[in-house]
Amino acid sequence: MLAGYARQAMLEWTPCTPGPVNRVVHYGPLLDIIVMDCRSFRTANPIRTADAEMLGRAQADWFVDAVSSSRAKWKLIACDQPLGLVIEDGPDGTRREGFADGDPGAHGRELELARILAELQNRRVKNMVWITADVHYAAAHRYDPKRATVTAFDPFWELVAGPIHAGSFGPNQLDPTFGPEATFVWAPDQQNAAPWDGFQSFGTIDVTPQSLSCTLVGIDGKPRHQLAIDSSG
Repeated sequence: MLAGYARQAMLEWTPCTPGPVNRVVHYGPLLDIIVMDCRSFRTANPIRTADAEMLGRAQADWFVDAVSSSRAKWKLIACDQPLGLVIEDGPDGTRREGFADGDPGAHGRELELARILAELQNRRVKNMVWITADVHYAAAHRYDPKRATVTAFDPFWELVAGPIHAGSFGPNQLDPTFGPEATFVWAPDQQNAAPWDGFQSFGTIDVTPQSLSCTLVGIDGKPRHQLAIDSSG
């Protein structure tokens, strides 16, 4: 019911084409954007259950096929939940909103993510970068199996930005399961900082055959962090 209301609000207030949220947006030979739907098919937020899912089996299979069949040089994954940040939920903070639960090893929804990353490695997917949201600060994370407790995946980058006009907070705890390292964090030193406190952010990406030039930008238009991600083949 909540997902249905949210979908209706999004379509009424956001300039997007009606249809499935998860889709592939093609930008020629250099870029495909693969959009995930992390709201419509998820199980309840007590996530350390055997059947816990974020995407659901059908969407997870679709996602792996969409990414691995892309012929674009770069695969940009638009995911509305961060992969390794612990997002507390519930009155006592014991439930988890995203994939991560804060403990080493794969549990609950992390098992679904581990299967996806392992299959993408098995299919030799290259040049994949994740763009995520839902936490209200800017960050750049590098995931590496050398630091991880789950190791069946290739290293990749995750960039986090936002919000445009909401309270800012953070930074959140990083879950060690997939070996993330925060190479950049821009967050307020208080919780729920107002938009006029200046911590709103967005990102820009310039695409070339050789690299992605990524910039995390403050709402004042000034760059806060720049990162060049080189092609891996």
